[in-house]
Amino acid sequence: MIYLLDVNAGQDNLLLKGENYKYLIKVRRHQEGDRVAFRNPQEIEILHTYELVSIEPRSAAFELVSSQRLEVKAEKELHIAWCVIDSKSVEKVLASLNEIGVKKISFIYCERSQKNFKPDLKRYARILEASNQQCGRTSFMEFDTFKSVAKFIEVYPDTKVFDFTQKTLGCESDFKTVLIGCEGGFSPKEKEFLKQQEVFRLDTPMVLRSESAALAVAAKILF
Repeated sequence: MIYLLDVNAGQDNLLLKGENYKYLIKVRRHQEGDRVAFRNPQEIEILHTYELVSIEPRSAAFELVSSQRLEVKAEKELHIAWCVIDSKSVEKVLASLNEIGVKKISFIYCERSQKNFKPDLKRYARILEASNQQCGRTSFMEFDTFKSVAKFIEVYPDTKVFDFTQKTLGCESDFKTVLIGCEGGFSPKEKEFLKQQEVFRLDTPMVLRSESAALAVAAKILF
């Protein structure tokens, strides 16, 4: 853990109870005199350092030592437009996408997306909070949804498309927005529409699942 999120971080005195107390005292086994980093989710770019001054059976008291602006973020930005798939598949790679530095994910209901699948944005937010605390990131990934590929391209006309094609994604590639299909790929109608966009593939003979493609493309662009 790089830091702990707490809505009261920044106050002169901090009293921890519940899950945060259990984590710091029972799991991490912090002792009196230890210094612990906290951030307030409302002002996450500020790092607050506290000293643990007392431990009770169900609570721990901290005193503020210092506060400083210290942002941790990726050097590049990437916005993934992701055709809707099963939320469980998204959850498997979401923390990794966050650690890599993906700025935003737009979930799109493509023609081959199963309509009963709905992004669980509240659960995603909880996963990202835990991920941020582990990797040190000081911004929250953004989410939104679109009803179709056409609607998304209307708003983001410079989007590049991951699909079957001859052009491979090179190490020198650098772009801001990428569209990734769901299981089964894009429909013939969507493929025809997307001919106006730049299309690429990864240099691999393997057929990637949607979540594998999102992770691989993000790593290729951001690293």
